[in-house]
Amino acid sequence: MLFRSIFLKRLNRMIPTREEQLKFKTAFMLFAGREYHRLDWAMQLHFGCKRDNNTRMYEKLGPDTGYDCINNDAPSAQMADFLDALCKTDELPRTILYSLNPNDNQSIGTILGCFQDSSAVAKIQQGSAWWFNDHKIGITEQLISLANLGNLSGFVGMLTDSRSFLSYTRHEYFRRILCNLIGTWVEGGGFPADMDTLSEIIRDISYYNAKRYFKFDI
Repeated sequence: MLFRSIFLKRLNRMIPTREEQLKFKTAFMLFAGREYHRLDWAMQLHFGCKRDNNTRMYEKLGPDTGYDCINNDAPSAQMADFLDALCKTDELPRTILYSLNPNDNQSIGTILGCFQDSSAVAKIQQGSAWWFNDHKIGITEQLISLANLGNLSGFVGMLTDSRSFLSYTRHEYFRRILCNLIGTWVEGGGFPADMDTLSEIIRDISYYNAKRYFKFDI
């Protein structure tokens, strides 16, 4: 009822209070999460961005024209509480967490372990490095953090920006960095030189994990 009353307030051209806005957003996110679970979809959450920072250019060119930056307001506590609220009623869907701020890698890595279960391999996982982190160092740091705190072999790999066909080239870039990193670990004695196991890990991260995780019928 509270969700409905806040929504009707805005429809009647009234401005909800800051508290009402937060309650509405929370209620909506919980509703969406439960719908993802009901439909057996994977939920992907992106955060850590501050948009449209240059007012003069915003007024000249409009929104989302390249004047965005990393936000250092990491919502790790709120994220854990959000996932817990869905978990309490057994309505937590498969979830991938992305932060634009690389300083959030470790906090995400520790959240992952709090909500795993046997319904899916790496049910809650960290998404790939994206946007300002979509480069060799950013990708490498994300992979190392995931290997340290999560399940690297269950990782679904690089995402694609569906708005740009040329973004598909980032998959090749990602795979080269992945293979180089794991090869470095093997050469340094950090992982056995078992070619069968290594090949399976690379194939899974590059293709099969995403196929299974998103339940693609291909």
